Amino acid sequence: MLVFWDQRLAFLATPKTGSTAIAAALESLAAVSIQRPPSLKHTTVHRYRRFIGPYLEAASKEQFTVVALMRDPRDWLGSWYRYRQRGVTDAKNSTLDMSFDDFVRAWCSDPRPEFADVGSQERFLRPRQGVGVDRLFRYEDIGSFVEFLEDRLNCEVILPRVNVSPTGSTELAPATEAMLREVAAADYTLYETLLP
Repeated sequence: MLVFWDQRLAFLATPKTGSTAIAAALESLAAVSIQRPPSLKHTTVHRYRRFIGPYLEAASKEQFTVVALMRDPRDWLGSWYRYRQRGVTDAKNSTLDMSFDDFVRAWCSDPRPEFADVGSQERFLRPRQGVGVDRLFRYEDIGSFVEFLEDRLNCEVILPRVNVSPTGSTELAPATEAMLREVAAADYTLYETLLP
């Protein structure tokens, strides 16, 4: 999470949407940068609106614009799957010896096994009550987000390539794709509201 005090802007770091690169590029400009632990770095919109936002707005006497990125749900799961293919993750979270199809089926199950328990973007971005994110951008059109940041921060933004998931096959059987569409319906509905 990054907070830009003078610009009254808060960036929520949706997992697997380039937040590490954004922090690397902009941390020096932020008044507040929370990068560790992951539970604080990836503060949900609900927690921001309940705890952090009220404090910032009480201190500044102004509203903050809250922004975030969202990735195509299948691509987002593919990033998690490839990320957990690396040998550095805990064995219980590793996807090293499984297919993407198996990973998605596990994510669609209830309860989810630990290696597939990565949450959902819609739950991260959905307020339990009240206001959610003010501006939500598609990860796949990160150029529009960069333009927004450049305008708000009045500087050029160049994102480095950091924390990139390794390449790998993300093929799905038609039945698995259909299951994903059903289980992740709320994610797809939210994603499809975003302008390309």
